[in-house]
Amino acid sequence: MLEFDTKIKEWGNSFGLIIPKSKFDLNGFKKNEEVHVIVLKKSNVLRETFGMLKGKIKSGQEAKDLIRKELHSKII
Repeated sequence: MLEFDTKIKEWGNSFGLIIPKSKFDLNGFKKNEEVHVIVLKKSNVLRETFGMLKGKIKSGQEAKDLIRKELHSKII
């Protein structure tokens, strides 16, 4: 398995991903070998989750109360 960060590049009417040679060689891949690719947007889930509360709460207790309120409203 190979995991790394890269940027999508435009090549004519297509897009491509660059695999660093060091990663390619280290994992035993060969030129023209068929592979399966999964592409995910890079994100920081914790920053996105807690960033939405920034400026809205003043303490950890207030955050817990807000979460409990949200959970309770979904249950009913």
